[in-house]
Amino acid sequence: MHRRRFIRNSIGMGMGLAFTPTWVQGQGLPAPTRITDMAAACWFGYYDKFQVDPTGRYALGCRVGFEGRSPSPSDELEIGIIDLEDKNTWRKLGNSKAWGWQQSCMLQWIPGSATEVIWNDREGENHVSRIANIVTGGQRVLPMPVYALAPNGKFAIGTAFNRIQNLRPGYGYVGLPDPYQSTKAPREIGLTKIDLQSGHHELLISIAEMAQLPHLGEDVSNNWHWFNHLLVSPDSKRLLFLHRWRPELLEPQVMARTGFVTRMITLDSDGKNLFVADPSGYSSHFVWKDPKHIFAWTKPIGRDAGFWLLEDQSDNMHPVGEETMTSNGHNTYVPNTNDEWVLNDTYPNKDRDITLYLYHIPTKRQVILGKFHSPEPFFGEWRCDLHPRCDQAGQRVFFDSTHEGTRQMYYLDIRHLVGT
Repeated sequence: MHRRRFIRNSIGMGMGLAFTPTWVQGQGLPAPTRITDMAAACWFGYYDKFQVDPTGRYALGCRVGFEGRSPSPSDELEIGIIDLEDKNTWRKLGNSKAWGWQQSCMLQWIPGSATEVIWNDREGENHVSRIANIVTGGQRVLPMPVYALAPNGKFAIGTAFNRIQNLRPGYGYVGLPDPYQSTKAPREIGLTKIDLQSGHHELLISIAEMAQLPHLGEDVSNNWHWFNHLLVSPDSKRLLFLHRWRPELLEPQVMARTGFVTRMITLDSDGKNLFVADPSGYSSHFVWKDPKHIFAWTKPIGRDAGFWLLEDQSDNMHPVGEETMTSNGHNTYVPNTNDEWVLNDTYPNKDRDITLYLYHIPTKRQVILGKFHSPEPFFGEWRCDLHPRCDQAGQRVFFDSTHEGTRQMYYLDIRHLVGT
């Protein structure tokens, strides 16, 4: 029923039938600026990556000609660059067959570069990553897919996306089966470090090694394990990832709705000095605040659920925004504000409205940027979270939204609010 209603709404929009956008304007803010033309489903992906180049002129995006279903192995995503200073003109950069609705194809600018971008793709029987130069049009291919890039621009970290797809459908890529789908904790895959120039890669820690590490004193090796949500610290010296496991394999549609256990792990960029940063089992969205601290939604052992600032390689922690940031969201710090301002969103409430907001840590003040309705057909794997992210100067907030009836990209200027 959801699928039929989704198709009917999409066809109605394509025929120019009336549709009333549903959003609530933030106080003192103009309407968000849409930077895509609604001719296709358009979005960026995840909230912890650079969408906009260092100059602030170019935004990355991807688009595809359908919605309301999982990708098939033959579905190609178009990768493009949007000129924000030339009527939001779209220029194609390439394609990808390695993507999902939540994180797209890990599309992002390489840190420190105004000319090179990277995304994941599928070539034959392998996942790869492509680096494209937006000036020359040249491309080169790395032999491994990437998940997160080091802020120094020298290396990436990755993991097996077919393993993720096998155990958490919608967050990996279809098209290549997990070669270890009958193995609970493979030794051959895990956390991989990839040199962005040479493509040289090495396995830093395997899934099997992590499965052997007891969880709160309990043996968890007899479960189905995978890694997810990788990040590199601001000084490029520490790595962070989530180690997750399920007690049993289920049908993909069931696994997409059922829970799993999570612990947050950090280690040096050479694979040494492993530390369980959050053993609670509830680690969710997070970013590095600085080389020593992680800003995460979790429920620490013996504490309330909320956003917490965790000190790496220590038990020290304290809550952040417990007065107003009371629900899970996609949290980042606004650049150039001395980490005083947090950008965040919520999941849809009972009326399917998503709140986009800023939070000022020193004054404990919340500023609502807008509330955006998510139509009922956008649910499950193909839901559209806002995944808000700032440009690199901290002047604009970019986000994906379906409040106009299709998946599109928007931005809001926040300079007058945060002083950037």
